[in-house]
Amino acid sequence: MSQIYLVLSLLSLLWLRSGATSVSSGSRSILRAIDAEKGDVRDYAVDLNVTNFDAVLRDTPATFAVVEFFAHWCPACRNYKPHYEKVARLFNGPDAVHPGIILMTRVDCASKINTKLCDKFSVGHYPMLFWGHPPKFVSGGWEPKQEKNELRVIDDGRTADKLLHWINKQIGSSFGLDDEKFENEHLSSNGSDPGQIARAVYDVEEATSTAFDIILEQKMIKSETRASLIKFLQLLVAHHPSRRCRKGSAEVLVNFDDLCPSDMWSTEKQEDSDGKSALRNFQICGKDVPRGYWMFCRGSKNDTRGFSCGLWVLLHSLSVRIEDGESQFAFTAICEFVHNFFICEECRQHFYDMCSSVSNPFNKTRDFALWLWSAHNKVNERLIKEEASLGTEDPKFPKMIWPPKQLCSSCHLRRSQRNNSIDWDQDEVFKFLSNYYGKTLVSLYKDKKILGKDGADVALEDLVASTNALVVPVGAALAIAVASCAFGALACYWRSQQKSRKPRRNWN
Repeated sequence: MSQIYLVLSLLSLLWLRSGATSVSSGSRSILRAIDAEKGDVRDYAVDLNVTNFDAVLRDTPATFAVVEFFAHWCPACRNYKPHYEKVARLFNGPDAVHPGIILMTRVDCASKINTKLCDKFSVGHYPMLFWGHPPKFVSGGWEPKQEKNELRVIDDGRTADKLLHWINKQIGSSFGLDDEKFENEHLSSNGSDPGQIARAVYDVEEATSTAFDIILEQKMIKSETRASLIKFLQLLVAHHPSRRCRKGSAEVLVNFDDLCPSDMWSTEKQEDSDGKSALRNFQICGKDVPRGYWMFCRGSKNDTRGFSCGLWVLLHSLSVRIEDGESQFAFTAICEFVHNFFICEECRQHFYDMCSSVSNPFNKTRDFALWLWSAHNKVNERLIKEEASLGTEDPKFPKMIWPPKQLCSSCHLRRSQRNNSIDWDQDEVFKFLSNYYGKTLVSLYKDKKILGKDGADVALEDLVASTNALVVPVGAALAIAVASCAFGALACYWRSQQKSRKPRRNWN
């Protein structure tokens, strides 16, 4: 048996190595900041080259992109850089004033590695700027005589003022070079447009990464919480809406005993800087996350929405992506995760009380998804009163009982005159939840073909069979899931065993 586990572990490591190299190293420069103490100027524009050009432009959450083709030896390019950086400051990086709208990038055509890339875009002078939707740059090019081209040359952007004026004209905005963070007149409420939830897939990645950063910073992985964390990771591996986070969660599970030993926060372990560094530097949703800003979940003020919004979207997404036989496990995993790892005490206790009030196990996805939806509305009811009395609500995104009629008119039957409560059509609510947090949430990724299933991802989906109720042995369960199609029969057997089990509550 030990030989079988060894083979499975080796196969899983091969899969992880192949996934780790899928995006080239360079794309992390989106969040790069040169050390200011050395006197170097901070660059906001993202440096691209032929190895990361397609990956960065394909994966960016931005709606538009500007690509500057330049040559490092060109005096005009050097003189233009401060102008370009003034505009890039508004849109790029964790401190962006208007994040997620435009990705500002540059390609050095004087580097031999980029010769063919620059030729594809018919670069005839430096600097030369292109504008378009990011996916249109991927595996694409530009020809000056081509009648219909989805990429445009920016012909009037030789100063920061002119470039920003050109951008404002294209998208009907009124951005200014002196804009500061959260001074954003374009931040509109997303309560009536169901399509906007597609942008939240990036916030779900951000929230996942932030949650695990908090767990590590607060040293919350203890002997009594390890099993809860493993359960939640298993849920993420099987059903997280982001492929990047599914793979990252799988890697944590494979190496869980090494990354998170039971005595990891002991005095001796804290002195082991190498072990600590390996855990703290691990990025559960990939090297491009966290980005440092929010998309769908961005509030109109710095201290509103953000992480809590992203975490709710993640939980709702998990609730509609599971199957009937997994509903009790998902309930247990989420309740334990919030109870053990959510650091806001009042919110944590409120959610735990709602979990504790559930007397019967969940047997259907529908029942669990509707329970979570109802729990979220109870939280909103509490916060509506508190924020109104304290004046702490977000004026553009006030808490509300959800979904509003604008999003789902068929969900609303009538409003009770006695207590002003809403009578819901729960069948319509579940249908809405399944579409909103299921298909629509990942539609942006699918449009960009980021969620295309390669061999590793297909094998990863099989992990649902082996992780839903089994906490140990984690490494063996994951290896069986990712090794190859040869283990499909065994995975199906484990899945049938899980579904045939009588669900039982298992949380503190």
